Amino acid sequence: MLCTPAEHRLSRRRFLGAAGASALTLGGLATPAVADKLRKDRRQVLFVWLDGGMSQLESWDPKPNTPFGGPFRAIPTAVPGVHISETLPHSAKVMKHLALVRSVSTQDNSHSAGVDRIQRGDPKNRGVVYPFFGSAVTRLVGAGDSGLPPYIWVKPMSGGFIPKDAGFLGPKYGALALGDGKPPENLLRPADLSAESDDERNELRKLIDAKYAEQRRRENTEANTHAFEMAAQLQRKIELFDPSKLPQKDQERYGSHDLGRHLLLARRLLEEGVTFVKVTSYGWDSHGDHFNQALSQHPKFDRPFAAIVEDLHDRGMLGNVLVVVCAEFGRTPRINGHLGRDHWPEAWSVCMAGRGIKPGVVAGATNPTGTEVKADPVDIGGLFHTWYKALGVDPAQTQFRNAGQPLPIAHEDMKPVAEVLA
Repeated sequence: MLCTPAEHRLSRRRFLGAAGASALTLGGLATPAVADKLRKDRRQVLFVWLDGGMSQLESWDPKPNTPFGGPFRAIPTAVPGVHISETLPHSAKVMKHLALVRSVSTQDNSHSAGVDRIQRGDPKNRGVVYPFFGSAVTRLVGAGDSGLPPYIWVKPMSGGFIPKDAGFLGPKYGALALGDGKPPENLLRPADLSAESDDERNELRKLIDAKYAEQRRRENTEANTHAFEMAAQLQRKIELFDPSKLPQKDQERYGSHDLGRHLLLARRLLEEGVTFVKVTSYGWDSHGDHFNQALSQHPKFDRPFAAIVEDLHDRGMLGNVLVVVCAEFGRTPRINGHLGRDHWPEAWSVCMAGRGIKPGVVAGATNPTGTEVKADPVDIGGLFHTWYKALGVDPAQTQFRNAGQPLPIAHEDMKPVAEVLA
């Protein structure tokens, strides 16, 4: 009986595993120094998504004592001459690691359009659904050496596998969402099932999967196999989700609220080598009582964000991890009749740090009242160019392929923000 091509297919993980075993056998090449070099060569992303839109005027681009400036002061940061809002005192202390783009100007002022447009980068319309940034980075940079899912989304509420993020790349590149920062349901092996029986079941599943895949679309069957492999790796790393394994000091620094707990989990996932970790915080859509909401909400971002930037730096990881703080838009300079700020894509700010980013700089500016960008507005396509460049991926030389069709990874008519690139 002839064997099928699928039986000869060697996965990257199996190849690396075999190579690693051979290295250990043939003279001990897989030394601690080699492992350390692999860690230093990692390219990772922490993507903090403040869903609904953080106000730039109460964060990165304050305009005190102006008609639209609001009641908060601007405070000095660790970088002389750079001021941010007093609602972010901890971020001000780590400004020497951060870079700001204050001239972001995008198009969509609705959540439904803005969320997708910002996270997909808004390339020219090619008649296909582009991947979210997390899926794109996973495809372009690779899964890394952690063995864990390469794109993990830590979020409040429900979790599960989110294939839609992957767009035309196929479901294999979707996000594993950890609802409330918890592992997927039914992850652990039942107590009455032995490890040996579980291994035998998985071997049988693989044989059935291979037979099933022979006459079906490869991307779908690969995604199914991928999900089982990732679940097995998460089983081995279940202690990541146990807060009792962490020093009490860490838990206090990050806070017991959702965003604090989730950023602390994000740090642990990045330490394990996960390629892309997205952390989402909801509740930033402040159409009413905006300033009281800022007093309540901004500290929940400020302290754990500063903590994770400091921790990544202290652990020698900030040079590998690109950090982005983003949303679908900013908030209106004009204060509405409910003492709120509405949607404002015309002039807002994005914060970055880490790999490929020049620390302690500010690019772009808005006018004195914050109603518009002074010059050279930056659309999301320009930010995607910037982020790819920071990760060592050249958008001018790199393409996606969809069924053989070459596709640009970022908008061809835009360019990176050179001022923030190292």
